[in-house]
Amino acid sequence: MWGSEETDLIEQREYGETTTSKTCLRDPHKPQYRGGIVLNPEFNRGLKGWMVFGSAKIEHRISETGNRFIVAHSRKRAHDSFSQKFYLKRGNHYTFSAWVQVNEGNAAVKAIFKTKNGYTHVGAVVAESGCWSMIKGGLTAYSSSPGELYFESKNTSVDIWVDSISLQPFTKDQWRAHQMESTDEARKRTTRLHAVDKQGNPLANATVSVKQTRQGFPFGCAIGKSIIDNRAYQSWFASRFKVTVFENEMKWYSTENVPGKEDYSLADAMVAFAKQHGISIRGHNILWDDPKYQLGWVRALPADQLRQAVERRITSVVSRYAGQVIGWDVMNENLHFSFFEDHLGWNASASSFQRAHQLDPKTPLFMNDYNTIEETRDGDSVPAKYLKKLREIQSLNRGVPISIGLEGHFNVPNIPYMRASIDTLAATRLPIWLTEVDIAKIPNQAQYLEEVLREGYAHSSVQGIVMWAGWHAEGCDRICLTDNNFKNLPTGDVVDKLINEWKIHPIRGVTDVDGFFEATLFHGDYDVLIEHPSLNSSFAQSFEVTKEETQPESTFHVKLYA
Repeated sequence: MWGSEETDLIEQREYGETTTSKTCLRDPHKPQYRGGIVLNPEFNRGLKGWMVFGSAKIEHRISETGNRFIVAHSRKRAHDSFSQKFYLKRGNHYTFSAWVQVNEGNAAVKAIFKTKNGYTHVGAVVAESGCWSMIKGGLTAYSSSPGELYFESKNTSVDIWVDSISLQPFTKDQWRAHQMESTDEARKRTTRLHAVDKQGNPLANATVSVKQTRQGFPFGCAIGKSIIDNRAYQSWFASRFKVTVFENEMKWYSTENVPGKEDYSLADAMVAFAKQHGISIRGHNILWDDPKYQLGWVRALPADQLRQAVERRITSVVSRYAGQVIGWDVMNENLHFSFFEDHLGWNASASSFQRAHQLDPKTPLFMNDYNTIEETRDGDSVPAKYLKKLREIQSLNRGVPISIGLEGHFNVPNIPYMRASIDTLAATRLPIWLTEVDIAKIPNQAQYLEEVLREGYAHSSVQGIVMWAGWHAEGCDRICLTDNNFKNLPTGDVVDKLINEWKIHPIRGVTDVDGFFEATLFHGDYDVLIEHPSLNSSFAQSFEVTKEETQPESTFHVKLYA
C-alpha cells in the first residue's frame, strides 16, 4: 500500500495535469488539498506562519466567494513579498505548487528558495488579474539546511496574490517507487494470449515462448558525420538505438554554405546508414532562430531576398526528406531567439510551420527549445512562456499539428521541476519528446543522466527520448557514451542498463485449462511460438503491444490459431 506521502505525490501530479490545461481560474480549485509541510497553506488562519520578505506590506484577504489568500503590496523591489521558513533535508525531492494572481494586467511571478547555498528557483508562471494561475515546480535538496520560500516579480507595480501553497517532501526511495509505478503504467500492458486449434478449441497446457523483436519506445542518440565511414562506430550504435538525429548535417549552414549551391551528400549518407539499420530519423532542423548560426550571406540579405531564401530552404530540405523522417524541428529555439521574426515579421515561425506542413503533411512538426525542463532560472523558457509561443503558432495555423520538443541540456538536474514542467505541458495533450538530452561534464554525470532518463521514460506523455551524445574522435560536446575504442564509459553503461531494463527478455510458460497465457509486456513487437502434443509441429505468430489509446481495454487480447 502507498503511504500518505506517496498518495500525495500521485494527487499532485494528477491535480496539475487537470488544472493547468486552463489559463486560470476565478477561484483556486481545492479538492482534498494538502499543503504538505506548509503551515497555513490556504490562509484559513490569517497570516499565521507567514512573514514579510523584503520591504513589502502583506495582508490577509477574503474574496466575495469566501476564498482566503495572502497579498503583498507596496512593493519597491522584485523580491518584496512574503515568506515561510522550512528545514530542507539532504537527498529529498520536494514538489511545489501554488495559485497566483496579480491585481492588474499580467506579470511573471517566481517562487524561490533562499538557502545557505544560494537561491533556487522552484517555479514560475505568468500571472493575470481577475483569475488564478498555478505555479508548479519543485527542487532537490543537495544538503540539509534551513530554507526560506518567497515569491518575486520584476514588475514592482503589481500586487502579488497567492493561495493554496503546497510543499511536499519525498525521499529518493519514495520518488523512485512512484517512478517505477508510473513506468509500468505508461510503458507496459497486460497481454492475454489465447491458443486455440483450427476448430477453435482451446489448447490447454500448451508451451508458450514469447520473444520481443522491437521495443516500442523510441530511445536514441544523436550522430554526426563521423559515423559515415567508421564501421566500429556504426556497429556500436546500431546495436543499441532505433532512433537518431543529426547534429549538424541537415542544418542550413551545412547544406548551402554558398548561396545557390546545395550539398546534401553528408546528410544523404547518414540517412542511408539509418535506413540500412532500421533507425528512424528526427529532422533537425529546418531553420534556426539563433542569429549566431546564420551564414554570412543569409545575414546580409535584405528582407525580400531573405524571405525568398527561406522559402527555398524550407522547400529544399523538407521536399528532399519528406516521409523519411519522423519529425521536423521547424523553427529551432524560437523562445530564446528571433532572427527570422526580426527580419521577416512576428509571424515568421508560424509561416514556417505552415509551409513545412504543406510539403510534408504526415510528419509531426516540433517546436524545439531548451531550458523548459532543465533550468529554473531561465525566465524566457518556463512552461508558461513555452505554451504562450505554442498557442501563438497554433492560432495562425489551424489544422497544423504541432508537437513539443524539449532539448534537455542539464547541469545538475532538478528532477521535481522537470516532472512539474512536463506535467504542465502535458495538459495540452500534444506529443512530447526529449530531443537533445545531455549532462554537463560534472561529477556524478552518469548518475544524473540515469535520473533524467528514468524520469522522462516514466512520464506517460513523453513519446520518445534522444540523447545529444554523438561520438567524435576529437572529443564529444558535453557528454560521451564511449571512448575511441568503443568501450563504454560510465554514461554508456547507464544507457545499456536502461535499454536492457526497458525490454522484455524471452518468456516461457504454459497455457491454462482454457488455453490462456497472460503476461505483462512492454509496448513493442513480439513473436510467440506455441507447442502442444496435439499439434504436428509448433506454430508461430507475431503481434504488437501498444498504448491503450488505440486499444481501450487495459488487457490486450491476442488469439493464436494453430
